Amino acid sequence: MARFTLPRDLYHGKGALEALKTFEGKKAVVCVGGGSMKRFGFLDRACDYLKEAGMEVKLIEGIEPDPSVDTVMNGAKVMLEFEPDWIIAMGGGSPIDAAKAMWIKYEYPDTSFEDMCKVFGLPKLRKKAHFCAISSTSGTATEVTAFSIITDYNKGIKYPIADFEITPDVAIVDPDLAETMPKKLVAHTGMDAITHAIEAYVSTANCDFTDPLALHAIEMIQHDLVDSYNGDMAKRDSMHNAQCLAGMAFSNALLGIVHSMAHKTGAAFADYGAHIIHGAANAMYLPKVIKFNAKDPEAKKRYGVIADYMKLGGNNDDEKVDLLIAYLRKMNDELNIPHCIKNYGADSYPVENGFVPEEVFLERLHDVAANAILDACTGSNPRQPSQEEMEKLLKCCYYDTEVDF
Repeated sequence: MARFTLPRDLYHGKGALEALKTFEGKKAVVCVGGGSMKRFGFLDRACDYLKEAGMEVKLIEGIEPDPSVDTVMNGAKVMLEFEPDWIIAMGGGSPIDAAKAMWIKYEYPDTSFEDMCKVFGLPKLRKKAHFCAISSTSGTATEVTAFSIITDYNKGIKYPIADFEITPDVAIVDPDLAETMPKKLVAHTGMDAITHAIEAYVSTANCDFTDPLALHAIEMIQHDLVDSYNGDMAKRDSMHNAQCLAGMAFSNALLGIVHSMAHKTGAAFADYGAHIIHGAANAMYLPKVIKFNAKDPEAKKRYGVIADYMKLGGNNDDEKVDLLIAYLRKMNDELNIPHCIKNYGADSYPVENGFVPEEVFLERLHDVAANAILDACTGSNPRQPSQEEMEKLLKCCYYDTEVDF
């Protein structure tokens, strides 16, 4: 038996934020990030709608990119004091992910972070509050997913929390918010979205309910991402829907080792001055993982179907896999994303010598590979890598060399 879970309600289209006026409750906490939602007026608008619905509103502001365990615990304390019956998270993936984890701690104050990370092991939520997610970026789709990514900075590791209990009750997908994204964020979130869709389609947990969502998302992203990056706002609006479809697919079909590797390399070199931004990491690793996974006959066949939907040509599945890889690498070029860690600058743009020194990468390779194998996303990858294979794959992602194993 399998399960397919999505939010109870999804409000979409321009002006969808106004749905907050219809919510019923006494108190709402609104969780936001670094200020763009306030700067563009969306935070005030959301709070006004909630007050119009008769609620008292409290803010948890300043949630950082790649939110920490400390941020989660501090936010949960605020919730325990205020006792909201609605948790509203708005912004990019970070404030929504953080709010999901705060929600768990609010409902179960004795729960530890380690308890939260037990895959599909959470107790029933919604005893104190319901959850609404409002995404301002077009990539993570955390507004419709059963996942949250929280960083333990003491260990330099990003941990995925995975459980259908944290799938939001309500998602608001309003393209007005996405139109405020800076160009670099459009690129990174867009490549995150196409990685979600491709990994969901070849995942060992794919099914008849997830496949159409994944394939349609891929078609839309192929059609709209580069133009959205170059300022076409109609395509930007379309991308906001596409990333949500990809999220619906992967939340139920799960992901693969592109995400395992991105989770475990993201903060692994933070002591050298930067993170490898999640969407950019996915963009760099995806072509390498496709080549690795294509050794599995079923995965190869499914990559061929993706290439057919994208109308890339090819006379057989081997050719289709290579054409798909070439297309994704071309997208990276068009979006100004490097092809490998060696050329990944601290600002995420391509450079000759990136911020991660070769000797540091090699020194930490074993542990990063071991952590990636243990990541929650690895189990549904179509080909299970050994420690040696994961190390070799990560080296290919560092040097941009061919995957031939």
